[in-house]
Amino acid sequence: MKVPYSYLMDQFSNPDKILADIREEITKKAELTIGPQVDEFERQFAALCGAKYAVGVASGTDALFLSLKALGIGAGDEVITAPNTFIATVGAIVASGAKPVYVDIDKEQFNIDANLIEKAITKKTKAIMPVHYAGSPANMKKVMEIAKKHKLLVVEDACQAISASIDGKIVGNFGSLAGFSLHPLKNLNVWGDGGLIVTNSKELREKLILLRNHGLKNRDEVEIYGYNSRLDTIHAIVGLNLIKQAEFITNTRIANAKKIDEGLADLKEYITIPERLKNVRHVYHLYIIRVKNRDGLLKYLIDNGVEAKVHYPIPMHLQNCSKNHGLKYKKGDFPICEAQCKEIISLPVHQHLSSEQVQYTIETVRKFYKK
Repeated sequence: MKVPYSYLMDQFSNPDKILADIREEITKKAELTIGPQVDEFERQFAALCGAKYAVGVASGTDALFLSLKALGIGAGDEVITAPNTFIATVGAIVASGAKPVYVDIDKEQFNIDANLIEKAITKKTKAIMPVHYAGSPANMKKVMEIAKKHKLLVVEDACQAISASIDGKIVGNFGSLAGFSLHPLKNLNVWGDGGLIVTNSKELREKLILLRNHGLKNRDEVEIYGYNSRLDTIHAIVGLNLIKQAEFITNTRIANAKKIDEGLADLKEYITIPERLKNVRHVYHLYIIRVKNRDGLLKYLIDNGVEAKVHYPIPMHLQNCSKNHGLKYKKGDFPICEAQCKEIISLPVHQHLSSEQVQYTIETVRKFYKK
């Protein structure tokens, strides 16, 4: 049996409705950048997040970068984040001119260990960027307490966490701003790169609208120096079609994850399943567990048709880009992160898996450890 990691062929197997909407836009209005569909998509996405505003941009990376710029973060500033994230998190910090400062992750949730943040704060610290890794919210209560105490800004990297929540409060509503990704493999996606910034501040929304479009106040007047980071109308049309499925996508991923949890629960000698916190809605952009003999299991799964992955095997502080940028981190600086990077594996969990495919994934993992 084949258990694919990507689901895009299934998701877009019948694109007629989306193509019809795109065709109408092109032939009747030709507003291909920041057309009316962008406004409507922003409104619906803000509502999905329980926030006042959403601003569409060109990518999830830009969502983080422009959030930092909107808050005035730049050269000489430090931004605290986790080292087990995708390059986009740290790349956005570096692109803003600031310095990334890492804090190790906790043992259970793969998120930044909020209890270690205060030790990393210096006179140059301007912000904290917690990552809601894999769709599992970081400890935002503790993060916000620290931020308030030290008068720091908070930008949530929610790129992998659309619809995730803590105590019913949806991520994106804790910090000043939050960046979301619409990359094709995200839970809610478009036909290419795209992103959204969520905020409850009208002032920040207005600044972001300028920043994403060259700083233009109108066609002829430039208010500030900005960037070219518009969300294309075509992507907004795709987003408007798919946002209707957001709850179905999320609930199906949660249900599939629960089945895998239950199917592997008795393999504690070989597998560590993260604690599933009752007050947290984990949306499973990635289904990640820690396993013994990770590389052996990965090969076995792939050889037997289960397209497993590793996200991410090399932490950011050990990447060449960190060394080349003059960041003086070394192996052993973040032991929990480094240990977990050798053990983590991502199993397919998406909404297009059949019950048989989920069960086959469970059985294949079990066979590897029981053979």
